[in-house]
Amino acid sequence: MISVVIADDQALVRAGFRALLDAQEDIAVVGEAADGDEAVRLALEHHPDVVLMDVRMPGSDGLDATRRIAGDERLGGVKVVILSTFDLDEYVFEAIRAGANGFLVKDTEPEELLRAVRAVVDGDALLSPRVTRRLIEEFAVRAKEPRPAKRVEVLTEREREVVELVAEGLSNDEIAERLIMSAATARTHVSRAMIKVGARDRAQLVVFAYETGLARPGWQR
Repeated sequence: MISVVIADDQALVRAGFRALLDAQEDIAVVGEAADGDEAVRLALEHHPDVVLMDVRMPGSDGLDATRRIAGDERLGGVKVVILSTFDLDEYVFEAIRAGANGFLVKDTEPEELLRAVRAVVDGDALLSPRVTRRLIEEFAVRAKEPRPAKRVEVLTEREREVVELVAEGLSNDEIAERLIMSAATARTHVSRAMIKVGARDRAQLVVFAYETGLARPGWQR
């Protein structure tokens, strides 16, 4: 059973997410929070698998709460998924860098939300490739110039290719098809790359790709 905490200052939004999630046999909502402080408290109390975290909330916002959850060793198994609208892209990018495991736009289709919750628990983290690419490119436009790519040198040429495709939002199966390899081999390359660059999940691997210049926004290609 996947346990979820919903953090959003709008009761109607929380109710909608709860109704959808609780209707699933493998998902249970264990708490609702109206601000960041309450989200952190519920995370400590319930140790949920996933926290669906809104960005803008009164008092302690979603960014602060994400940093606190990601930085607390007691909450190492808790995944944070940011809920966003497109006008908050720069905030979401900072949240991913701070340790969030993925993101969703609030008007996402119900099936996509359910897929996302299950995917992030399985470690896929970047959720929908379609949404991923659109949002990550918007984030990257606002990001600083790539930093010196010292850590890139630890990657093999094939691993660099794989990381670039991860940054495009491709799944392991899609990477395997693009590079003509098995899905298991693609997964192995992704895992090794994450270990080498110190990324704890695919979300941080994408950020690494943009920060080091392995991937660039579409308008710079």
